[in-house]
Amino acid sequence: MINKIGMRIPSKMGAGGMESIASWASSNGIDVIDVPYYNEEVKAVLEAKGLEVGSIDGVGAVGQTKLLSENEDSRLEAAEALKNQMTEVSGLGGKVMFMCLVPDDITMPRQKAFEIWKETFPSIVKHAEQQNIYIALEGWPGPAPYYPTLGCTPEMLRAMFNVIPSKHFGINYDPSHLVRLGIDHLRALSEFGERVNYCHGKDTEILHDELYECGVIQATFGSKYDFSEGSWRYTIPGQGDVNWGKVAVRLEKIGYTGPISIELEDHRYWGSLEAERQGIIKAKEHLAIYFK
Repeated sequence: MINKIGMRIPSKMGAGGMESIASWASSNGIDVIDVPYYNEEVKAVLEAKGLEVGSIDGVGAVGQTKLLSENEDSRLEAAEALKNQMTEVSGLGGKVMFMCLVPDDITMPRQKAFEIWKETFPSIVKHAEQQNIYIALEGWPGPAPYYPTLGCTPEMLRAMFNVIPSKHFGINYDPSHLVRLGIDHLRALSEFGERVNYCHGKDTEILHDELYECGVIQATFGSKYDFSEGSWRYTIPGQGDVNWGKVAVRLEKIGYTGPISIELEDHRYWGSLEAERQGIIKAKEHLAIYFK
């Protein structure tokens, strides 16, 4: 199976600017860059280094979003901004918009947010179809203790896809979130494989001693690691519980040809530019075993 290896931009690397990121990535075997925004300047920088754009963060659709606001005017304004971005991205050749749908009120029950989503998103997806844009829904469950994100569990994804059957509304397959939630990451891929519009290369290690101490709820006195809530921690691929060999087989079976994009969230490879670069390289080397 051959997939290009990409990366989201970690904080220290991002501070150096897009030209620095592109130069380093091109020199270290990275093929694709996920970007927070996409314009002519970013496109030119990537193309000059032989790189492709991967997913593009949807404006106002990553994190707490007005798209799920109780205020109708706020929702309409946010939806219009997102549609305008889709038109611009499409004109530049972009294909995938990354979204993580967390209500602006994180205490809002998911069922209520889902009802608002049903009113807001059909017109957004219709515009995506017209512009040949594919939405990739992120599975991060959101901040504890509410976990308000829409689309992070099979139960919710099934309900959303029943409302909007279009392939232009799909998922960003990131097994790390499924593992931490106790959801079978391979079964989820088998069930929702045809809706995979993008894929993240990130892993999760279940910390069994910590699981004994606090169970699946957030640690009372703080986690031992960054990118953790107690009984698990995010890691680079190969240092967690994800079976990347089986993931690769299933992605090949469903015909996924997009990149595997490294999302670096691992305390061992964080806090400095050198650590981030080391983490990206180690993640790329492990993913290349299965996808190159």
